[in-house]
Amino acid sequence: MIQEFFYICINKFSKMLTIQLIRENPEFVVKRLAVKNFDAKEAVAKIIALDEQRVAIQKDLNAKQAEINALSKEIGNLFAQKKVDEANAAKAKTAELKEDIKTLDKNMSDVAEELQKVLVLLPNIPADNVPEGNCAEDNVVVKLNIGTGVKTPNCRIADLKSEDAKVSGCDNAKLPHWDLAKKYNLIDFELGVKITAAGFPVYIGKGAQLQRALINFFLAEANKAGYTEIMPPTVVNQASGYGTGQLPDKEGQMYHCEIDDLYLIPTAEVPVTNIYRDVILDEKQLPIKNCAYTQCFRREAGSYGKDVRGLNRLHEFSKIEIVRIDTPEHSKESHEEMLAHVEGLLQKLELPYRILRLCGGDMSFTAALCYDFEVYSEAQDRWLEVSSVSNFHSFQANRLKCRYKDANKKTQLCHTLNGSALALPRIVAAILENNQTEEGIRVPDVLVPYMGGVTIIK
Repeated sequence: MIQEFFYICINKFSKMLTIQLIRENPEFVVKRLAVKNFDAKEAVAKIIALDEQRVAIQKDLNAKQAEINALSKEIGNLFAQKKVDEANAAKAKTAELKEDIKTLDKNMSDVAEELQKVLVLLPNIPADNVPEGNCAEDNVVVKLNIGTGVKTPNCRIADLKSEDAKVSGCDNAKLPHWDLAKKYNLIDFELGVKITAAGFPVYIGKGAQLQRALINFFLAEANKAGYTEIMPPTVVNQASGYGTGQLPDKEGQMYHCEIDDLYLIPTAEVPVTNIYRDVILDEKQLPIKNCAYTQCFRREAGSYGKDVRGLNRLHEFSKIEIVRIDTPEHSKESHEEMLAHVEGLLQKLELPYRILRLCGGDMSFTAALCYDFEVYSEAQDRWLEVSSVSNFHSFQANRLKCRYKDANKKTQLCHTLNGSALALPRIVAAILENNQTEEGIRVPDVLVPYMGGVTIIK
């Protein structure tokens, strides 16, 4: 199972991307975000300048309000002393100050709005053990289970030895899953194009049954691990998208229902995590462990070629998501438990897999630390991502205002975590390709009860 090597370099402290942090440690913020290949110099400078404007306006507001308060007391005294002209002059000054305050309030609102626009464009600060890198080849392989024994190379993908990068016994004569799906009448990709468009396949017969079997198996395993099942909506409002960081970062990748201003979810992470938006929990409730099966929708704009063949990249697919809300002190342990859970699923499905610690350039906008799980596709001779398990530290919680009261009744920001457990399309692809025999497709033993006793798809 997952060992301590996943947290080789533990964060000394969790950094929350706040205005206070940016003002006090601008060089730190710029340096750490550079690990994600994000140049934050201009944004950080603008945030500091806008915040200085905000502070100056607030100072002016406070001074004018104090002057109004003083004049209000003076007006009463002047009238009592029959100094009507002076009292009226003081009243006129008060009216003038109130107009000034209205202008300052408008200026404050404009500055705050502009400040928020810049702030939400800054990604999460990566954890200390996130490796530097620009692309997937720079991700670090921390574990390999490929049939020749478990290995822990702990090196970049680009630096893997050839004998470590291949799965033992790979047969390039095997059919890819899109040919197997047609041969055994499991998935009709052309019918999906007719009904909707490319990337919306139709599952048929044993293909549909295999989908349902995987969904039930994954949910059952999550239930055993103590996750409470949620059945959330598959469309969310704009506030939910901003809360978990899909907006504005992935706005172009989400399907948008413009008339109602609602978004189809790219993952159950969005509605499930937003259950705790604007909520103050008790520390005794943590960690909260939820899971959800949903359909997921992604435009996948810009994808092409072999990456989108068959089940490799779809616009609609099924996925089971696990989500945790935790304390900062316990979130590392929660992350390790989630990694172990996903690895256990792949072991039970008897699939060759590897685990990667993502480099800064390949990490999501919101993640502080992320591990990807990939399964090997024998017919395609390539690795397919099937899960990302991420710790967001307090980044999402800060946007969501997801908090808890500790033992001292002090309100703190939670940590949020999530992971795919698992996404179905590429799991199905790997099962079909890796389990093809002369008799048909062998069903992994763990799925046989969920397939009504079927052991071979013929």
